[in-house]
Amino acid sequence: MAKHSDKSLSEVHESVDATQQKGRFKTLLAFAGPAYLVSVGYMDPGNWATDIAGGSRFGYTLIWILLLSNWVAILLQSLAARLGIVKGLDLAQASRQQYPSWVNFSLYVLAEIAIAATDLAEIIGMAIGLNLLFDLPMLYGVMITVLDTFLLLFLINKGIRKIELFIISLVSIIGLSFFAEMLIVKPDLPGIMKGFIPSSLTGESLYIAIGIIGATVMPHNLYLHSSLVQTRRIKRDDAGIRKAIRFNFFDSAIALNAAFFVNAAILILAAAAFHHNGYNEVADISDAHHLLTGIFGTLAPALFAIALIAAGQSSTITGTLAGQIVMEGYLNLRISPWIRRLITRLIAVTPAVVTILYFGEEQLGELLIFSQVILSLQLGFAIIPLIHFTGNVEIMGKFKNPNWVKVLAWLSAIVIIGLNIKLVSEEVSSFLETSYADSFWLKSLIFTGLFFTAILLLYVLISPLIFEQKSKVLVPHLPLKKLSIGKPKKFTKIAITVDFSLQDEASIQHALSLGDKNTLYYLIHIVESAAAKRHGEEVMDIESMQDLLWIQSYASDLNTKGIHVQYKLGYGNRASNIAQMVTELNVELLVMGAHGHEGLKDIIFGSTVNSVRHKVKIPILVVR
Repeated sequence: MAKHSDKSLSEVHESVDATQQKGRFKTLLAFAGPAYLVSVGYMDPGNWATDIAGGSRFGYTLIWILLLSNWVAILLQSLAARLGIVKGLDLAQASRQQYPSWVNFSLYVLAEIAIAATDLAEIIGMAIGLNLLFDLPMLYGVMITVLDTFLLLFLINKGIRKIELFIISLVSIIGLSFFAEMLIVKPDLPGIMKGFIPSSLTGESLYIAIGIIGATVMPHNLYLHSSLVQTRRIKRDDAGIRKAIRFNFFDSAIALNAAFFVNAAILILAAAAFHHNGYNEVADISDAHHLLTGIFGTLAPALFAIALIAAGQSSTITGTLAGQIVMEGYLNLRISPWIRRLITRLIAVTPAVVTILYFGEEQLGELLIFSQVILSLQLGFAIIPLIHFTGNVEIMGKFKNPNWVKVLAWLSAIVIIGLNIKLVSEEVSSFLETSYADSFWLKSLIFTGLFFTAILLLYVLISPLIFEQKSKVLVPHLPLKKLSIGKPKKFTKIAITVDFSLQDEASIQHALSLGDKNTLYYLIHIVESAAAKRHGEEVMDIESMQDLLWIQSYASDLNTKGIHVQYKLGYGNRASNIAQMVTELNVELLVMGAHGHEGLKDIIFGSTVNSVRHKVKIPILVVR
């Protein structure tokens, strides 16, 4: 059980001590990590698709968009870190504190869509990388990515520092690969410098630019960063909080500038290798790899594929962590971590598999860019609440944003939302010119969705200016009340599950301590042989006969001591049979032994205790 069950990412909350460091460098190392996990989202395969498309079609002219996106990213990520440090809340938890249920549920759905779009990019990128490097079919590559769920489960059990080390290793592989790529392609330095000068955006260049912004400033990273900074244990006085804010800003600036150089390298690579050589329509990662082979030989494309796999693997870990954060934060719903992460992955795998089966592998590149545009459209719903929360004195106290930060943050939001509105209007105009516009139901669905989205965006924008912000600490419990403790109850009917192991003695001993001389005890055992599952109580195999003799021996031993004991055998599924017997026997307490399985062992051997507790309405005592 997590130590801080009401905390964001409770498995690793305050697991790294940043209170004892002396000297600036050692302190920076203690705080370094969260921004590097966030930074991988800024160099994931979705960025590759938009950067390659931008570089091949428009040369170096969109580098300024990358730089602008990076500045905005550093600003917004620093706000997310500030919220987590000062309030001890991630962005989803803070939203649940401030907004009504219907708004939080809507924001949760949009956040899940954004995370699914992110995960979709990682899946496609990983599958393409495996295909390019090992000639593995794309469909198989997509299915293999489901196994990432278990890698993350393994890493998080080892602690947040192990995850950070793993991610930084993958980021280093990406950076070194592209450094070598730059030496091979020899880009035009004057052309690169001109690319930093802003130019006009219309039509296709606007679509690609918004895709770049969506791929760079990612909504799930804001949720993630506000949670990850809480893995550091800090002194909760003013000086300790200011110190944490300052060093987390350094962490963000270093990590995200590194991500900018990777993104710029991808765009420059596409511009130098493709645009310069007349290949202006390269938007597909696979095409880029094949063209690199034709132009530069084997080393450049091999480095390209290795970096792509590293980017996909690192990004998927942070994406699934963000999925856990938004579910727990918005809905206050906690489920088994591996199930949560598997659900996130399956949501993203589905569109990739459907695209491959029905439209062909060649459409994955377009799906990748589309996923990044979806991300950009979700940004306003994460950015606006974040700016409101961190700029409000009732919530942040003396640590609220300075006025100059507020101005820059709102300018960033206006630019992003304005570009999105322009994109949506252009896409709707294009849609109305197609044959699909003749469908009344399709038009109704699209315009209803747009109307609801606009209302929701206006609400999150205006409501904090009208309604009072709540500064209380958010906890998932009811208000504390005085306890009324009566005389301890002695149970009259107690059921005890036995499996003829050394655990049985402890289970029986604890059960006897909760009864008296008038208590009736039931020993329960479930026969699980293949024959028992098929034939039930009619089975007469060796296992069932042996189990019957053992449970009779238990009952006889207890009866000779003056204890009232009966026994009952079940056949087949353990959890269902135990729950059924408990109901039929009308017992008041169930005592079960637990062998301490966890993680992968729970998946292999099953978790009977956990299954039974959802099926019965009486108290359960678990004995280890």
